[in-house]
Amino acid sequence: MKLNTLKPQEAHVIVHKGTEPPFSGIYDKFYDEGTYVCRRCESPLYRSEDKFNAHCGWPSFDDEIPGAVNRNLDDDMRRTEITCAACGAHLGHVFEGEKTTPKNTRHCVNSLSMKFIPKENDEN
Repeated sequence: MKLNTLKPQEAHVIVHKGTEPPFSGIYDKFYDEGTYVCRRCESPLYRSEDKFNAHCGWPSFDDEIPGAVNRNLDDDMRRTEITCAACGAHLGHVFEGEKTTPKNTRHCVNSLSMKFIPKENDEN
């Protein structure tokens, strides 16, 4: 698997499990049609139709592409970390039971962890 070279701020989030400041990410209020892929390995993660405005400061999705995301108990033992199933890149956290969508799930993802592929350029 080919891994992309990361800028220092991307590596801080993706490799060292950091968090970008709220409301600072390029995809927070971004709603074009297409697919979000892992910034490190470019594996598809989320579809634009699963994105919603959770007003939390980070891109939010109520579903992932099947098999694309792993869930693990975070180091703080309270939250559930989400990582790319293909390369292990840190994406953010998933929260359930908030009743923000009918699926009752919110994937809170760092913009720095993803790249967007517009629908017209999406091969899948």
